[in-house]
Amino acid sequence: MSTGDELRAAVAARRDLGPDFEDALIESFLDKMGKEVERRVDERLAAVPKAEDLAGQAKAAYGQRLALAIVSLSLGTVATIALSLSDTSAWVVLGIWFAIVAVNGIFGTERRP
Repeated sequence: MSTGDELRAAVAARRDLGPDFEDALIESFLDKMGKEVERRVDERLAAVPKAEDLAGQAKAAYGQRLALAIVSLSLGTVATIALSLSDTSAWVVLGIWFAIVAVNGIFGTERRP
């Protein structure tokens, strides 16, 4: 039942029962409206992410970025050593390091959900 319907029902009951029951009808109506407001507030609060959840996501994202940096630097170093021992152009090594910097730059920036 909507708020307007509740109000109409309270007014109709007031007409039927008379002024003796007016206080009880008003209290009943206000109680129903208070419960409806509480229900709506609870729904809205349930839809908002909690601060603890956001903090956990931020920690996980930081850990992932750190892992990416460590792994990419390790692989870049190994690739540089391996390519230095062979007759590979310096441009290939520079290309690898450019790719490492680009990937870490893209994923290293903090994004908020």
